[in-house]
Amino acid sequence: MANEQYSFENEQYRRTYWHTCSHILAQAVKRLYPEVKLAIGPSIENGFYYDLDAPFSFTPEILEQIEAEMRKICKEKLKLERFELPRAEALEFMKDEPYKVELINDLPEDEVISFYRQGEFTDLCAGPHLDSTGRVKGNAIKLTACNAAYWRGDSNRETLQRIYGIAFPKKDQLDEYLKQQEEAKKRDHRKLGKELGLYMLTDEGPGFPFFLPKGMVLRNTLIDYWREVHKRYGYVEISTPMILNRSLWERSGHWDHYKENMYTTVIDGEDYAIKPMNCPGGMLVYKSEPRSYRDLPLRMGELGLVHRHELSGALHGLFRVRCFTQDDAHIFMTWDQMKDEIKNVVKLFDEVYSVFGLTYQIEVSTMPEDHMGDEKDWDFATETLKQAVTEMGKEYSINEGDGAFYGPKLDFHLADSLGRTWQCGTIQLDMQLPERFELEYTGPDGEKHRPVMIHRVVLGSIERFIGVITEHFAGAFPVWLAPVQVKVLPVTDRAADYADQVEQKLTAAGYRVEVDHRSEKLGYKIREAQGQKIPYMIVVGDKDMENQTVSIRHRSGKDLGAMSQEDFLSMLKDAVDSKKID
Repeated sequence: MANEQYSFENEQYRRTYWHTCSHILAQAVKRLYPEVKLAIGPSIENGFYYDLDAPFSFTPEILEQIEAEMRKICKEKLKLERFELPRAEALEFMKDEPYKVELINDLPEDEVISFYRQGEFTDLCAGPHLDSTGRVKGNAIKLTACNAAYWRGDSNRETLQRIYGIAFPKKDQLDEYLKQQEEAKKRDHRKLGKELGLYMLTDEGPGFPFFLPKGMVLRNTLIDYWREVHKRYGYVEISTPMILNRSLWERSGHWDHYKENMYTTVIDGEDYAIKPMNCPGGMLVYKSEPRSYRDLPLRMGELGLVHRHELSGALHGLFRVRCFTQDDAHIFMTWDQMKDEIKNVVKLFDEVYSVFGLTYQIEVSTMPEDHMGDEKDWDFATETLKQAVTEMGKEYSINEGDGAFYGPKLDFHLADSLGRTWQCGTIQLDMQLPERFELEYTGPDGEKHRPVMIHRVVLGSIERFIGVITEHFAGAFPVWLAPVQVKVLPVTDRAADYADQVEQKLTAAGYRVEVDHRSEKLGYKIREAQGQKIPYMIVVGDKDMENQTVSIRHRSGKDLGAMSQEDFLSMLKDAVDSKKID
């Protein structure tokens, strides 16, 4: 194996490293607490975890003890040895580990049952692993959290404790990671959302976010921008009902394949469902009138509120909710329009993401095993996606077999200011839904033809995207997006009327302005406005009244000095119109 295959930059090696760490974690737990029962311990995108059934809670103090034991195991340089057992012997070997017994019983009869041994510890595992615990740097391991987790993700099963960890080949890499995590905590959108008065979540509606007045300004400004962009790119906007009957969801396939995630009700003795997706409603809009090839491509956008029943344990701020506004669009086209339409969507995505300072990587997801439709159509569609991206001068990676059952797709993975990635934008080709709904258009030959369609979201979900950019900007939104753009701070009571005049002039010009008339010290008012991440503070005193000027401070603490109201308006206009990121 070449040296680069043993590099931590290599994803396969990194995941093998972290998987080995999960076994070291389990071994440490069993040494210290033999009564604990083991469930599963995979590597994940950022580290590893192990699910455990213990008669006590893993407190921070206990996690420190486990960490110390893990470091000892690394120093012992225990060899990891793989071996196999017949089913009966494997069940006997694991008889004291009920979760492992269940896993063995669920394996197909012909599947090899393999184990990995390291010292006195053995675990049921398919691997792969490093060859020795000594390969893991003991002082670069950190157990980061312990949360509740359902066994096999089933809320009706046992509740286990999931210990998360991270590890690196070098201590300074761990230190850098932990530093970044601390910064991420400061930027946590749940914390900032509360501090800045943007949104909230309550026990009365788990997974159903509330947007507060300032949050609504942010949300509506973002939506206004979405509408402006889509109008320029030739989209029309529609709105489809939130509740539709069972027959529609059967026709779309959701009733059979997605019903457990849907909220249902009965109206006039008939089954209905609250929409988890906007697509079927879009199909009905297309079918509402005859279509000609001259109408295509038809680009229909929708900001549709959808509801999905997510497990309570999976809910997370605005990132994982039970209702959200999906910025959908459905593009109906002919096969020969496909490449140009994909390019048009990628161009739109490129423009939107650059406005927020978000870079991205594109992933092409290809035909899965459970696909529907002719493989020739799949090949054509997949190749068209690749060609469109390449012709735009962009690179892509392949995610083999991860396309939707109805067509291949492009996924856009955004990188924020901390280097974290978020999957927001998606372009999905669909050859099946037009078939299910018998969509047609009249071609130049006068005959009926079946259109092909694109499902696409650029923000993904308005709520989730707001969470992403809240953390990306650490709550210090660009001037155009900030809920309050200017705070006017009168130095004395004598300047109060002048402060109101300045506020009225800026408000009349279309800007979002507040005046702080409280009898607090100026320094306190400035610090509070900075804490609220307000882009500009206007300090007005006797001299400003006399000269009809304003003294400007930026939220960064920089003093921009005194200027005329007109000059400040010009500066503000430039920042808003250019959507500048300061």
